[in-house]
Amino acid sequence: MPVTKIPSGLSKPYYRIGEVAALVGVKPHVIRYWEGEFRSIRPMKSAKGHRVYARRDVEALIRVRELLHGEGYTIAGARKRIFGRGGDARSAESSPTRSNVHAELLALRAEIEAFLSELETPPRQG
Repeated sequence: MPVTKIPSGLSKPYYRIGEVAALVGVKPHVIRYWEGEFRSIRPMKSAKGHRVYARRDVEALIRVRELLHGEGYTIAGARKRIFGRGGDARSAESSPTRSNVHAELLALRAEIEAFLSELETPPRQG
């Protein structure tokens, strides 16, 4: 499912928490809670100490709402999905696993060592 974008009529660089809550469709206390649960959501503070959300924060909050309310993920599941540890089957197929990467690196190392040993042996004269 594609990430929902902010409506084109709203092009401000920063939004206050009430505006964000209206855009996302949740109450402000839910936004504040999600800040603590998802490290990608980090609003700045204004000179008066009010939370000020950048456009990327608003887009991340919309994605969090889609995952939690629309797709039925738990907070932990949504966190894994956002940070790439629990994607769908397509992303799992395209992203290499740690063991696959390790095996490939060991094979490359063996090839490099064989190549270096060939370079170190003096040529035969005959």
